[in-house]
Amino acid sequence: MPEPRTITEAAEFIRRGELTPIELLEECLARIDRYEPKVRAWVLVDRDGAREQAERLTAELKAGQNRGPLHGIPIGIKDIIDVFDLPTACGSKLWANSIARKDATVVQRLRQAGAIIMGKTVTTAFASFDPPVTRNPWNLERTPGGSSSGSAAAVACGMCLGALATQTGGSITRPAAYCGVCSIKPTYGRVSLDGVLPLAPSMDHMGCMANCVRDVAIIYQTIAGPDPAPATGFNLCMPVEDCLEDLGTVKDHLRRKPMKPDLAAFGGMFESLAEPTMIAPYRALLEKLHDHGAWVTNVATPAGFAEVTKQHRIIMAVEAAQYHEARFQRHPGDYPPRISQLIVEGLKYPAVEYVAARHHRYELGEQVDAAINGIRFLLCPATKGAAPLADSTGDPVFNSPWSFTGSPTVSVPFSRTPDGMPLALQIVADDWEEANLLSAAAFCESVIGYERREPPL
Repeated sequence: MPEPRTITEAAEFIRRGELTPIELLEECLARIDRYEPKVRAWVLVDRDGAREQAERLTAELKAGQNRGPLHGIPIGIKDIIDVFDLPTACGSKLWANSIARKDATVVQRLRQAGAIIMGKTVTTAFASFDPPVTRNPWNLERTPGGSSSGSAAAVACGMCLGALATQTGGSITRPAAYCGVCSIKPTYGRVSLDGVLPLAPSMDHMGCMANCVRDVAIIYQTIAGPDPAPATGFNLCMPVEDCLEDLGTVKDHLRRKPMKPDLAAFGGMFESLAEPTMIAPYRALLEKLHDHGAWVTNVATPAGFAEVTKQHRIIMAVEAAQYHEARFQRHPGDYPPRISQLIVEGLKYPAVEYVAARHHRYELGEQVDAAINGIRFLLCPATKGAAPLADSTGDPVFNSPWSFTGSPTVSVPFSRTPDGMPLALQIVADDWEEANLLSAAAFCESVIGYERREPPL
C-alpha cells in the first residue's frame, strides 16, 4: 500500500473529480482490514453507516455541492465523545452498550462540513492512565500513548485521515508524537466539550490529529468556536481566525510565504529530563531552524515548572473524584488500577490544597508570559523520548504544563530513532493564537521535511 493520504491531498482529488468519497472510504476500510488485527485502534467501525454517508456525500458532489475540504473525508472519533446512535463506552465494560442519543457539538460540526464519521477509536479507561489494548504501529511492543491511543494509531496507519482527541495531561500531544502524526491542543475553552466525558473539567481540552499541519488546521477550524448551547457555563465568545489562508500546502509553504518566526527553546526540565535519543536530534533541529531563517533563542524555564507535576495532579485528582465518586463507589470493579488510584487520591485532598493548586496555575501562566518576553512561540520536545513499552502510556511531563496553563500547542514529527520510532517537536503559543501557531508549525514542518512512511507491520 502507498503511504497514508493527507486530507489536503484527498480534498484536492475530490474537488477535481478524480476521487469520490466512496472510493476514499473503501481505501480506509481496506487499511482497517489490514492493520486493525494487530494495532487494535478501534472500539467500533461503523461500516454500514460510513458507507451510507459516503454515498450521500458522493451524490452531493455530482449535484454540484461541495461542503469544503472535509467533504467526504473519513474521520475517527475518540470513544469518550458522543456520536448519535453509537455507544460511548469510554473504556468501560459497563458502558459498552451505552448508546448516545445525540452528537457531541464537535461531531455535529464535522458532519456539517461533510466529514464521514467512521466510528469510535480506543481510549484508555475514562481517558486516564491505564494502558490501552492499542499498539504502536511502528513497533507493536511499544505504547501508542494515552489516552487518545486509538486516534493516533488509526491516523498513522491511514485507517482514517484525521481523528478527534482530548487532553487533560498529555493525551493529544503524546500519542501523536509516539505515532508520528501531527496534532493540535487548542487554548482551553476554544473547542466545545459538550457531549464529551469529563476527566478534570477545568483542564479538559478537545483537539485533533492528522498527517500534516494543514490537515490539523482544517479540522481545528471546523470544530472550534463558541457553543450556542454549552454543557457547562464556560463558553468564551472568542472569534476563530482563518487558519488556512496563509498556509497553502505544506509542500510549498516556505516558497510561498516564509514566516521565519521568532522561537524560544525552553531549557530547564525539558533538557534535564529528555532522554539521549531525543537530545541530539532536537538540538540538530534547532540549528536547522536557525539556518533556515528563524530567530531561535534559549529561555530559562520559570521556577513554577518545578511544581507543575504535583499541582496538576492535585487538580486532576480532585475533579476526577468529584465526577466519578458515586459511580466508583457502586462499581469499583469497572475502574482499572491507575484511574482508581487517582480517584482515591482526589477524595483525600483537602480543599485548601486544591485551591492552592488553582492559584499556582494562575501564577505559572504569568511566569510563562514573562519568560517569553515578546517572543511569539516556545519550543520544546513533545515527549522525553520515543514511545516506551506497552505496559505504560508514557510520561506526560512535557505536555501537562500546557494542559495546566491552557496554552495552545501543536506537535510535529521531526525525526526517528535508529530503530524507527518517531520523535516530535512541540510548539507553544499565547492563548487564542492558534492561527499564528499553525503558521509557525507549518514553517517548522517545511524545514523538517519529515518523510511519511507506511508502518512496517
